[in-house]
This record gives sequence, structure tokens and C-alpha cells, in this order.
Amino acid sequence: MAAESLNVIALISGGKDSFYSLLHCIQNGHRIVALANLHPPGPDAAPASEVQEEKDLNSFMYQTVGHEVIPLYARATGIPLYRQPIDGGTVRHERDYAYDASQPDVDETESMLTLLSTIKRKHPEANALCSGAILSTYQRTRVESIAIRLGLTPLAYLWKYTALPSPVAPANEAQLLIDMASAGLEARIIKVASAGLDESHLWEVASSEAGSARVKNALRKFGASDGASLGEGGEFETLVLDGPDCLFKKKIAVPEEGRRVVREGGGSTWLLTRGAHLQDKHSLNASSSMNVRVPDLFDPRFAQILEDLSGRPLVAATAKHEGSETKPLAKIDIADNGNPELFTWKFTSNKAFDSSRITEETSNIIDKLSEALATHGLDAAQLTTVVIILRNMADFPKVNQVYGSLFNSPNPASRVTISCGKLLPEGRNIMLYATAPPVSTTPTRDGLHVQSRSYWAPANIGPYSQAIDIPITKNNVALGPRSVYIAGQISLIPCSMTLPTPSSSSLIQQITLSLQHMWRIGTQMNVQQWTSAVAYFDKSASEEDMRNKAQLASRAWRMMHAEPEEEEEEAALDPWDLKYNTQYMSLATNESSKPRPLPDREVFPLRRQNEPETCIPPFFAVEVEELPRQATVEWHAHVGLSRLSDTSTQLVSHGESQLDGWRSWNTVVRADDGIFIHTVLANIGSPGAKSSLGAIAADAQGKYQESIRLLGADLLDVAAHSPYLMYVDSGSLVGWEESPDGIQMPCGVVPSYSISTASGERASCVAVFRLSIDVS
Repeated sequence: MAAESLNVIALISGGKDSFYSLLHCIQNGHRIVALANLHPPGPDAAPASEVQEEKDLNSFMYQTVGHEVIPLYARATGIPLYRQPIDGGTVRHERDYAYDASQPDVDETESMLTLLSTIKRKHPEANALCSGAILSTYQRTRVESIAIRLGLTPLAYLWKYTALPSPVAPANEAQLLIDMASAGLEARIIKVASAGLDESHLWEVASSEAGSARVKNALRKFGASDGASLGEGGEFETLVLDGPDCLFKKKIAVPEEGRRVVREGGGSTWLLTRGAHLQDKHSLNASSSMNVRVPDLFDPRFAQILEDLSGRPLVAATAKHEGSETKPLAKIDIADNGNPELFTWKFTSNKAFDSSRITEETSNIIDKLSEALATHGLDAAQLTTVVIILRNMADFPKVNQVYGSLFNSPNPASRVTISCGKLLPEGRNIMLYATAPPVSTTPTRDGLHVQSRSYWAPANIGPYSQAIDIPITKNNVALGPRSVYIAGQISLIPCSMTLPTPSSSSLIQQITLSLQHMWRIGTQMNVQQWTSAVAYFDKSASEEDMRNKAQLASRAWRMMHAEPEEEEEEAALDPWDLKYNTQYMSLATNESSKPRPLPDREVFPLRRQNEPETCIPPFFAVEVEELPRQATVEWHAHVGLSRLSDTSTQLVSHGESQLDGWRSWNTVVRADDGIFIHTVLANIGSPGAKSSLGAIAADAQGKYQESIRLLGADLLDVAAHSPYLMYVDSGSLVGWEESPDGIQMPCGVVPSYSISTASGERASCVAVFRLSIDVS
């Protein structure tokens, strides 16, 4: 699937990041139609020779120092430049931004809307907007908000660039500056505002090996956090004077006598430039190619998985009890098993609908969801995760339009979308399952909602987040650990949002790439352990074909839980967190706030760490009808767990002999105020047997009660505890039961053509439970 060429408006500040992002746009086959710049209030495009006010705006959103040089970029590049004063100030301080028309004061972000609207009128072909965000969610979400409202595709090719594969080992945190130098960018430091940097660093070429090393070493003396060597936290700012010939036809020069030091105090010092002018370039070659480094598609560990899956023949899988435990847990004394930790809802329409009325049917379901939220004092902003099951994937755009009307706040629920075709109940073309916590626990909800194209992970196309993070609670009391819900991940190439080119190896590439997406998002959200996961596959041509898919995915899952040869790269902290989040408001990152690896073996008791097979969460391959974008595979992690203490977690399984044909996996997390137990049950022992949905769920509930009892917990009311999600092989299902209120389901149900365990066995049902309990 070829990527389309976009017509890009490039936001430029004069700094290195915006120009290097612009170069990546060109590298990816896009055309720059206009440059856009916002400057401090005052005369627009004032000549560089004029005396400027000796005060920097110090905006957390826009770089304004050096703005007197900006007008020269139009003639230097030959690209039209449009400028506008910044209107308003920083009204909205939150990290994640969404436009709110009810706000009485206008945030400075909205200045972009007016400027870009003007540019769109003059360049109606423009359909994309690029910016230089690397780690700042604060800046990225504001640019995305404006871009989406104007129908522009947001591009942020530098997003998480520091976490992507490096050309050298060990990775150099200042590699981006060296890459800029290799591309021919001349970016000089024009402002310093951090301990370790002083006037001697002004006018240094940051985009050079020597300059970047000097900056990095100066900041390290004061324990600066990740991203500081790139200036991501405002440590320094740069001014680009030259670039590759294909972009810069002339270069900018600022005479030494025109560079005046302005000392603002508080460690902030910058250069006021006067007399800037253009100079001809020697031996200009505008047709020369750029040396812009595009990071490798796969991280080293996933590249190894790709090689392993491609090079090793498939062999018959042997049954193995993942997570087997040699002895039960110590007895768990229950103090209270009262209110649910999460509301779990399942919705179908009240009546049958013809497939041509999918919009009306979706509206019926969304009305039900809205009513359920309102009944519990919630709104769509508190939803954590949604599963949408369609009869026809071609209906997804219409469904998405209705579903999207629910959300007007940042970080909508994470989402999984699949098609189960004719396996849905007769006359039903959509089923929707949703979860949300009680209202009192929602203020600490967090999310990751990246809508820009980058090299990191797929952008969100539609009203969903890559991940939602909420505390694990019991009776509205946070236990300490947190649940992270990752959206379903298909194998889109992040920079183009296209699937890998069909080939003999595309299945392996799709399995590996989509799993990498899930891992990168999980790592960014500080996930330390998955409870369980499924890989959805589109309908296979034969049973053997599906077995091969399941075995490949199972092998990839196991490899990612094997002991890594080298330490994982640490995820960088967002600059917004460093400035506003009390957990990180120190220049130096202390040990307790450093990200943990995924998987994090320290959360298991020592004996378990030495038995890696017992630390692998359960995995299942589920065969459905179709996946979004006609992908072959979609990975879905049920729950990611974060903020786990060392030795707090156990993975305990019980086999068929103990559960009469069923197998269970229990992830047990102990905290000071309670215990969280996530349980997955698989029916391995009833091939070919047919039952009603109610009977299947009742059987699963009985096995769940027995599994919990085997853990040492005697829960009197657990028999009434339903799974929050259940996968059912359609061959074992008698049919769907209908009532005046719709299809009768004990929980969210995914009807499947087949279900396979990690060890290759066929399962007729997989049921997923979660439980938070108080302990005395």
C-alpha cells in the first residue's frame, strides 16, 4: 500500500527541530507549500536591522527568541512565509490540550488557527502540518488540536526520536544533533536557560559532534534529565542559519557585532541579533540528495524476532503450562468484596437492523452507553476501554462518525475494533463493550493520544487513545498499582500509516511490527507486566494456515518475555512532567522515578525470576472475520500493570486435572491495602461440545470460583462474578438468546472461528476476570 504525497505547511520557529522535521517531510516524499511562524506582538516581519525589544516572551509553546531573523527564511528557501503575532497567553496549563469554546480567555495556542486558516485560503492544496515536537506532549497536542480542526494531517517525525533505533551502540542521547549535522543543518545556540550552560555556549553550533558533546557534558554535571541535551525542557534554543542545498538556496549570516547578549536573570541569557543578511552559497547544488537519517523500522529485539521467525521452520507445538506454580499462595483473608472496581457494560441494539441502517443502529447503542454513563454520574471522558465488534468492517467509517460524537475531551478511551462477520447475532451489525471506573476514582486518569505521524508508533485515526492509565482501586481506594489499557495494534508503518507491502514475509512482518507497537506504547506508559494478550487474525484459508499464524505469534510473544541480552533503553520523561508534575519536579531524575523495563522481572519473587517460563503471561490466537485496514493481525493486551513493587507479583496457573478440562492463569498483585487478581480461564477439554452462551458463562464462573479457591482465597460471592470479556468458538455455541432489551449476554463476547493457546491447543472458550479485594 503506497503512501500518499502530502502538501505540507511547516511550522517554523527558527529552531533546529522544526527545520529537521521539515527535512523529514521532504525525505518522506511530501512537498512543502508554505512556512508558518508566530512571533511576539509587534511589527510583523520587522527588518533585522531595527532595534528590537530586549525581552523574550518565554512562551512554553513557541520559541520567540531570534524572531527578527525569521523573515529571511522565505528568500533563503524560496518557500512562501506567513507570519502572525501571538495573541493571548498561556491560559491552559494542562499537558493534554483540547479546544474548549467555553473558555473566556483565548490561549496562545489558538493563534495558530488564524494563521493556518489564512495559509489554507492561499494554498488550498495544503493538507498536512509538520512540527518539531520530540518529547513534549504539551506542544504536540496543541499542534494536533489545530491541525485536526483544519483538516490537516499532523506530522511529527521527530516524536520519540530519541527512543528509536540508534546507528551506534550504546545509543547517544544527543544523536539527533549529530543527525542534524549530517543533514547539513547549521543550528547555533541563541539562548541558554539551564544550570550548566552559560554565555560561553551562545552561538555554539549545537548541530555538530563537538557542539553536542559540549552541551551534553555541561548539562550532565548538574544531573540533567533525558532530553536536556536536545533542549527539550527549554535548556537552550537554537537558530538555523543554513541547511542542505535542496532547501536552503542561500544561507543566513549574522555579523559578530550584531550579536548582543541579553541577560534576563535567573540563568536565562540570549542573543539579540541585528544586521542578519543572506549570503550566496559556494557550489550550490539544489538537486543534491539529503542525508536525513530515517530510523530503522524495528528495534533490535524485534529485528531479532523477525529474523528468528523468518529463519526457523515451524515445528509442532508441545503443551506447556505457562506460568505454572509449584505451590499455592498463602491463604488470602478477605475483609470485603463490595463494590466493583470497574463498571463493565455490553450493548447491542434493542431490535434487528438491516445492514443498510448501520448509522441508526450505532446511534441506538451509543444512546445506551450514554445512558449508562449518566446513571453512574460519568461521561465519555471517564471511559477507559471500548471493544467494537462489527459484522462488516466496511461499516467502520459510519460507525466511527457516530461513536466519535461522544468525545470532546483529550484522551478518549482506548479501543479495539474487529469484524466477526456472520458470527454476530442475526440482525445485529455492531456490538460494543465498554469499561469505566466509579466517578470518585477518575481524577487520576491519564492517557496517551498521539495523532501525528512519526517513526514511533501508528498515529490515532479516529476518536481513541493509544493507551489509558487508571489506578487499581477497591471501594474507591487506590491500591497503588495501576491498570493500563492499550488500543488494539495493527501493523501500520508509522511514518506512512500504510501496511507493509504484501510479500512472502509480510505475515511475519505484520506480527512483529504490531507487537512492537504494543510494546513501545506499553513502555511509554511504564507497563511492567502484561496480564494476558490475544492476537486477532483475519479468517484463514485453512486450519493449517491458522495454526501457522498462531504458532508464529506465540513464538514472538515468548521471545519478548525472554531475558534480554542488554539493558532496555529508558523512556524519556515528558518536559511537561518535569515542570508541572510533582513526581518529577527536580532537575535530576531520582532512582524511584526511573522507568522500569517491560517485562520487569524484579516484580516476581527471586525463585520466579530464575524460572523465565513461569513469568510468561498467557497468550491466545483468536480467528475472526476481518481487521481494520485489511490487516492480518491485531494485538490486544488485556491489561498492562504499572507501579508494581519488587516481588509483589505472582503468576499462578492451574491445569486441566485441577479444573476438569479447564486451565487458569492468575496474575496476583499484592499491595499495602489489598490484592488485585487478574484471571484468564481456557476450556481445553470440551472439543465439539455445544452449549448456550449462558451455560458456557456459568461453566466459566464455576471454574473461576474453583481457581480462586485454589489460590487460597475463600470468596463467598465469587460465583456471581462474571467475566468482563469472553471469547467463544462459534462451533461450541448453540446460538444467541434474544429478549425485548436486545441480545442476552453475560458479558462482552467475541465470537470466533477458532481459539488457540500459546502451546497450540484448541480452546472452545477463554474467559477473562478481574478482581480487587481488601485484605485484613
